[in-house]
Amino acid sequence: MKLKYLAILFAISLSTAAQAQHEHHTEQQKDTSKVEHSHMKMDEEMPPMGHSYSLNLPMSRNGSGTSWLPDASPMYGIMLHSKKWMYMLHGNVAPRYITQDVDGKGSRGGDAFGAPNWFMGMGQRKIGERGLLHISAMLSLDRFTEGGDGYPLLFQSGESWKGKPLVDRQHPHDVFSELSIGYTYSLSKKSDLSVYLGYPGEPALGSVAFMHRPSALANPDAPISHHWNDGTHITFGVATLGYRYDKFKIEASSFTGREPDENRYDFDKPRFDSYSARLSYNPTKNWAFQVSQGWIESPEELHENEDVKRTTASAIYSLPFGEEKSLNATALWGLNKTKEARGEHAALFEASLRLKKLALYTRYEWTQKSAEELDLEQNFDHHAVFKVNALTLGANYDLFSMGKFRVAGGAQLTGYEADSRLDFLYGKNPISGQVFIRIYPALMKM
Repeated sequence: MKLKYLAILFAISLSTAAQAQHEHHTEQQKDTSKVEHSHMKMDEEMPPMGHSYSLNLPMSRNGSGTSWLPDASPMYGIMLHSKKWMYMLHGNVAPRYITQDVDGKGSRGGDAFGAPNWFMGMGQRKIGERGLLHISAMLSLDRFTEGGDGYPLLFQSGESWKGKPLVDRQHPHDVFSELSIGYTYSLSKKSDLSVYLGYPGEPALGSVAFMHRPSALANPDAPISHHWNDGTHITFGVATLGYRYDKFKIEASSFTGREPDENRYDFDKPRFDSYSARLSYNPTKNWAFQVSQGWIESPEELHENEDVKRTTASAIYSLPFGEEKSLNATALWGLNKTKEARGEHAALFEASLRLKKLALYTRYEWTQKSAEELDLEQNFDHHAVFKVNALTLGANYDLFSMGKFRVAGGAQLTGYEADSRLDFLYGKNPISGQVFIRIYPALMKM
């Protein structure tokens, strides 16, 4: 879509004729009054430039789905306007080479060329004096760039391919990752009532999804704890009701528990058989907290009779400290519990330091993976649990710009320390690495 700029040119001519001074002054006042009235009318017609689900919150609080980021969060995207609508486009593409065996120990996982990617468009407009309509679409070409079984990622688990569980690989995302609509009614400046419908969409469960967190934007990999926190960010059938009062928001969702099937082009059957609730709290512009719980029916296609109770808590921090300089960090915890198991925990801390063209980032994860998760039931007891630690260090540097897009070069290394019982498969302390190019939109100046 082409960006349309509206420009208004003012020309004021002053006459020096003494005889007509009074008359000219009167006419000038009338003209000024007309211009001011025209400005007021245009401002009333201009689309809202705030939050997706509130007329009284800043745009920078937008997370994924209906989740919240800190108000101080940086925003990367392109804003467009029509007469009554405001649009925003953003996304990320990372052509790369990745290997799971940097140190040559023969760790499983392999290597690959790929380009993890996602693209998102949003539009919103006022409906009357108190209403706000919002639509979102998110697409991913992962199925074309990463293949049907996704990309190599040691100790990752979740979903399946050709009837087998995906292990040591991150599944590709669906071509249609979000198609949603939302409506919010402003009860007052401090309170809103909103409804969100997605097919697919994201229920009120977990923190902001990893690809939308400022602390994770520079990292092309999904967390290995993805399915302990934000694994429901693509759900075929979501309905969420939310109420905000001042710094708090409480939400409840009904959604489809089953994760997307391996056909990444289709629309899965909506079931609305699962539920979640989330409480969000932003005490200051720098912090966003949430706690949530979900009751998920049969998320894994290969384990149809296994329901999961998921509990999460997270804190997100953003601190701008100069022109395109910021510190962003996320800490989160998740627990997946089934009727048969005691529960598996995961914890994550990630941070990104942006210094104009340079982005330095890190991610630490501690995750409990079961024999079932790692498809090792033939080697271990069904209830065996293995602890996995992963530490990532990486950097991006902007090389050049293409219009409103930036092209950066980057590299990262990830070291793992896992339960010694897994050494026969992974070796001791395997290391993975990658080099990549990152293409993304420029920072929006709010």
